[in-house]
Amino acid sequence: MSKKTLCLGNALVDIITQLDSDDRLEMLNLPKASMQLVDLELSKKIQNSTSNLHSSLQTGGSAANTANGIANLGIGSAYIGMVGEDELGEFYAKDMLDNSIEPKFFKSKTTPTGRAIALISKDGERTFATYLGAAIELSADLLSKELFEGYDYFHIEGYLIVNHNLITRAIELAKQEGLKVSIDFASYNVVEDNLGFLKDIAKNVDIIFANEEEATAFTSQDAEESVKIISQYCDIAIVKLGKRGSLIKSKEIEIRIAEKERARVDTTGAGDMYAAGFLAGLCLNKDLEYCGKMGSILVGNVIEVYGAKMDSERWIKIREEIDSIE
Repeated sequence: MSKKTLCLGNALVDIITQLDSDDRLEMLNLPKASMQLVDLELSKKIQNSTSNLHSSLQTGGSAANTANGIANLGIGSAYIGMVGEDELGEFYAKDMLDNSIEPKFFKSKTTPTGRAIALISKDGERTFATYLGAAIELSADLLSKELFEGYDYFHIEGYLIVNHNLITRAIELAKQEGLKVSIDFASYNVVEDNLGFLKDIAKNVDIIFANEEEATAFTSQDAEESVKIISQYCDIAIVKLGKRGSLIKSKEIEIRIAEKERARVDTTGAGDMYAAGFLAGLCLNKDLEYCGKMGSILVGNVIEVYGAKMDSERWIKIREEIDSIE
């Protein structure tokens, strides 16, 4: 029987919008490829200014995307988050159940469910303007050890790093229950703004996922040196290199995973899917190279579609690709 994963993150509805030009990012003062936190007023302004562009809605949030990917690979998956007492919150919970993810939701009586506007450039890069809404009310005092019972891995999205007390308490409870802890750094600007705290908690984390920019923000070094430095904090360090694949280091083991050439439509959810594939591999007791290849396969498929969700036919294809790993 495979192991099970519990994820913690911001429960957000993704508003995926395809940009006609990066000039709009400059007009809105949004640095390309960043994640910016915005208030409800600015969120509405961005939506209004892009209302003439094609957009779609999906349930999202980094860790929720990872939980979805893990569940679609047949691994037990659960998700802790906070939503509003509104239709979007109900929709979110139903979507979790429909995708075989156990929702462990708290509900705000006063604040609406959060949403993330994902602005997709023509080269597939994504820029997020995120209104956290009810998600920001998820706090350390709401967590209890019962939430962590029965799971083997605990995955935290980096966007929660700004809530130091929540992250500290979550890691503490997970460790008390014997879970392996993983964290995805999520965004270079989040790393830069919380560097001291991140370096403190990284010592209590087992698995760290970072892309090249996030790794450099953490270490001030290039990717090859960064993965070595990060591995000194944790058991398994992963630095994702986009088209150039990924680097994995654990103690004396060093692995480079090559990325296959794929049609790059939208990078939304790419990092989340890599984590999903990698953690699913660990739950199946696969070796690190196999786990990295699983992550790479999920990335290669999700960048071929808009958004972080993939249909059942795509997941059949993914499972076939995984079965063919040598």
